Order: sequence, then C-alpha cells, then structure tokens
Amino acid sequence: MKILAAIDLMGGLVVRGVAGERNMYAPLRSSLTSTDTAEPAAILRGLHERLGIEDFYLADLDAIAGAEPTWEVYQRLLEETGRLRIDAGIADAQRAQRMARFAKQNAGVTGIIVALESIRGKHRLREVCREIPPELLVFSLDLKSGGPLGATGAWHDSDPMAIVADAVELGVERLIVLDLTAVGVGNGCPTLSLCQSIRRRFEHLEITTGGGVRGVDDLSLLASAGCDAALVASAFHDGRIERDDLIRFVKTRSAGETSSPVV
Repeated sequence: MKILAAIDLMGGLVVRGVAGERNMYAPLRSSLTSTDTAEPAAILRGLHERLGIEDFYLADLDAIAGAEPTWEVYQRLLEETGRLRIDAGIADAQRAQRMARFAKQNAGVTGIIVALESIRGKHRLREVCREIPPELLVFSLDLKSGGPLGATGAWHDSDPMAIVADAVELGVERLIVLDLTAVGVGNGCPTLSLCQSIRRRFEHLEITTGGGVRGVDDLSLLASAGCDAALVASAFHDGRIERDDLIRFVKTRSAGETSSPVV
C-alpha cells in the first residue's frame, strides 16, 4: 500500500485541515521543518527528507473555491520531489483540458483529481473524462459525515455507492474516498467499511482513502480493507508516524502479504 502525504494549500501556504471547516484552517506548524514555516516547498522537503515520502496529494483550496490554479506552485513542488496528485477544483471540460496540458508537460503529475465537491453531476464528469487520460484521472468521492458533498441533486442517485458506480461506468479506474469531517481530527478513518464495500464490488479499482489516520495501526486497517493507498497529514506533522514506523509497516506488510506496500 502506498502512503501519500496530503497537503492543503491556501493563500500560498500549507494549512492544517480541521474537519473540512475551511474557515478554521491556519498555516501549518510541522515538526518536520527546522524553521516555523508553512511554505509549500519547505513542507514537502521535510516530508521527503525526514520521512522518505515520495508521493503527494495536493489540494489547492483556493482553486477548489473557484480561483485560478496556482500553476507556479505546482511547478515548484514538482521540481522539489517529482510526484503529485493534484486537485485544482476541476468543474468543467475547460479546466480539465488545462490540467491535462499541464500534466503532459510535467511527467511528475501522477493524478488529476476530479472531485465530487466540484463536479456537478454525471454529465459533467462524462465531459471531463473525455479530456483527461484515463491513467491520470482520479475521481474523489468527497463525503461529509458519511454523506456525499457537493451538488448531489445533479446525480441520478446520491447514494455514495451509486455515485461510484456512475463514475466506473464512465471509465474511472482510480478512486479517492475522503470524509472531510475526519480530516485533522485524529479519530480514525470513518471510510473503512465503505472502502471494503467498494473493493468487493469493484475489484479493479485503485482505492485511496484517508482522513483521521492516527498511526500505523490505522494504516494496517486500511491495507487489510483492500486500499491501495492512504492519505496522511497531521500524523506526520505531529510526529505520531515517524520514518521508523513506516519502515516497520512496510516490512510487516511485506512479510504478511503477497504484494508489498510501497512508501
């Protein structure tokens, strides 16, 4: 199972997510940097050098709210590490085209996220799917307290599993399941059972989840549920998951499974 560091970007700085209440987000203070900085490149560098993280999920919260994507920040972060999955608030084919062009010019973009929060219904997702290469397209099933987040009335059925089925029908092969109320709270990952259900029904899907990860035990639960990748943020910056923990996790999973996790 891959471990990705989740980075929320707002106003040019990395912020700490709190239960999806973005008015409460403040510049991140991380134990992984030598100075008190929330500058994106410094945070990413700390995650890479101190923990060995090589894959990152970047949520550009300003772009999600409707602003222009911060292309120069994406470029700088790609130069710093190399592998980013980016959520830049794709809501239509035009922004999808621009993100696809950016990804073509930057091989380090490993995922273009199309989030339920931003996309208005199956017909819009269909349009976007035509613009993004299927190997890069990642659909994010955004939830709040277990219910779908966004313009759910634009979908034929607002049940989370039905939305996943619609996405799969349109050719989606990569999925993120994220309940924003769990982000930054540290109470465990509430999407565990839903991910198990999705895995049973759609065996071919790449499933990533996160939100609320407290430590390595939670990572083990997600791996056992059939998740291919996990998103982690606060547990890294607070020091609850350290490099040695990740090394032990990899060794344990490698010994117990036929397929080895990747950090």
